[in-house]
Amino acid sequence: MSSVENIEPVEVKLSKKQKYIQSQLDDLRNKEERLMFQLDQIKAAQQVFNQAFVEASKEVAEEVLEESPTTEEVN
Repeated sequence: MSSVENIEPVEVKLSKKQKYIQSQLDDLRNKEERLMFQLDQIKAAQQVFNQAFVEASKEVAEEVLEESPTTEEVN
């Protein structure tokens, strides 16, 4: 048996300041995860609206082309 196997884990007690800082870090990590989740939703919705805008623009362009006289009609 090696000496490494005989080593007992040492429980480290954190100071109040360390516990406070760790709590802050945990909270910030949780907030980051929530914001990333929300950002994924925003990006997906943005893609849907971008595509809807493109489709609406195509419809308007087609209407304008249908309404405008051709060069043959003008002459």
